[in-house]
Amino acid sequence: MGKKSYIRMKTDQDTNQLISSDLKELGNAAKKLATHVGNLTSLGFGTTFLEWVASFAAIYLLVLDRTHWKTNILTSLLIPYIFFSFPSLLFNIFRGEIGKWIAFVAVVLRLFFPRHFPDWLELPGALILLMVVAPSLLADTVRDSWIGVLICLVIACYLLQEHIRASGGFRNSFTKANGISNTVGIILLVVYPVWALVLDFI
Repeated sequence: MGKKSYIRMKTDQDTNQLISSDLKELGNAAKKLATHVGNLTSLGFGTTFLEWVASFAAIYLLVLDRTHWKTNILTSLLIPYIFFSFPSLLFNIFRGEIGKWIAFVAVVLRLFFPRHFPDWLELPGALILLMVVAPSLLADTVRDSWIGVLICLVIACYLLQEHIRASGGFRNSFTKANGISNTVGIILLVVYPVWALVLDFI
């Protein structure tokens, strides 16, 4: 009788140890999962933040070129860059009724009052029109995929090398008048797609 109770107690102890070790392993796995989720969330937040920064850097360069601070870059390429990198929140707003009204007013002004249509509104008007009329394949599928990010990277690299060549070298692009703001703006255009592509292929 005593031997049976001893065996039962030993079995109960073994079972309790197994359960406690399993619970510890589950706790450790949950902690690792929470850490990985936190890391991925922070990386995703970083991508979103860089997307906003890159879009506003492109808009800044567009505005800069339309003022007396002329840049040495082909600013029409900034329109597709903004189209593919524009944050989804703002993109959906401009793709809706607000964008349609803006595009409608811009087209009416351009057609019937060409003298009152300022030159600096040409590219922003084209951007709004592009957002409104773009097919869903481009606006929803390609824009949110790695293909849209790759297009942004190609545009940004081309603009950077053209700007450096027009400035007479990388060093001159930082030392010439207004060179720093232009160069930093274009570098910001490169950073976002590189970061997004690295995260896509990790």
